[in-house]
Amino acid sequence: MSKAKRYNPDIDTKSRFSGKRGNFIYIFLAPLFVAIVMSLLMLETKAFIMNIIAFSLFFATARANGMGLNQEQEYYTTTLTKAPKTPYKMIAGILLGVSTLFSASFAGYQTILIGLFLGIVATAGYFLYYGFDPRADKLDNLGDISAEFVLETLATARAKLGSIEKDMENIKDNELNSKLRVAIDRAYEILKNIEEDPKDLRVARKFIIVYIDGIKKVTKSYTEMDEKEINSDTKERLYSLLSDVEKRFDKELIRLKKNNQFDLDVHIDVLQEQIKN
Repeated sequence: MSKAKRYNPDIDTKSRFSGKRGNFIYIFLAPLFVAIVMSLLMLETKAFIMNIIAFSLFFATARANGMGLNQEQEYYTTTLTKAPKTPYKMIAGILLGVSTLFSASFAGYQTILIGLFLGIVATAGYFLYYGFDPRADKLDNLGDISAEFVLETLATARAKLGSIEKDMENIKDNELNSKLRVAIDRAYEILKNIEEDPKDLRVARKFIIVYIDGIKKVTKSYTEMDEKEINSDTKERLYSLLSDVEKRFDKELIRLKKNNQFDLDVHIDVLQEQIKN
C-alpha cells in the first residue's frame, strides 16, 4: 500500500518549532509515575490518590503546551491566518503553576507558601521560555476581497486535498498514486501562491472550485470500488486524465507567477515615475 506524503513547502521554517521544545514537560511525569507505583505497593491510599491527581495535572499541562506549540507553528508558517482562538500556551502556563503548587503542598510535604512560590516561579519560567500565544491576526489589506472569504476558501481547498490524500492510502496502483501525488503537490503550490497574494483568488477560483473538487470525486469513486474489478481501459483513461490535470495545474502556476511579475513591473514603473517627479 502506498503512503501519500503531504506537500509541505515550509518544512525548513517549521523545523524551528520542533516538538522537542514541548517534550521536557513530560519529564515531570516520570517521578510522579514512580510515586504512584510506590504508594500503590505500600497501600497508602491518600498518597496514591494525590499522586494520581498530580500526574493528571502535569499530563494536562503537557498536552495543552503541545497544542499551543502546534498552533504557534501554524501561525508563524502561514502567510494569511487568524490568531489562535484558544490560548493553549496561557492555559499550559497556568496549569504548570497549579500542578507545581499541588505537587509541592498537597501531594508533597511543603507548606502552602512554598508551594505558591514554586508555582509562581514555574509559571514565570514557562512564559519566559515559551512566550505567549500569538494575538494579532495576520490579515493584510486585501482590497475588495474579504479576508474571511479567502481563509474559508483556502481551508476548504486544503480539506479536500487532505481527503484525497487519505483516499490515496487505499490505492494500491503505484502509477495512479504517483500521478495523484504530482497533482496534489501542484495544487498545494497553487494554494501557497494564493495565500501569499490573496488577490490571485480572483483568477484561480475556478481551479479551487472545479478541479480540486473533481479530483476528489474521481478518487473517492475509485476507492469505493474493488481495484481488481476496474478494467485496464478505465485505468488508462484515468492516467490520461491526471496527466491533463497536471498540465492544467502547471499552466495555472505559470499564470499566477506572470500575474505577480506584472504587479511587480507596475510597482517599479510607479516608483520610477515618483522619483522622476
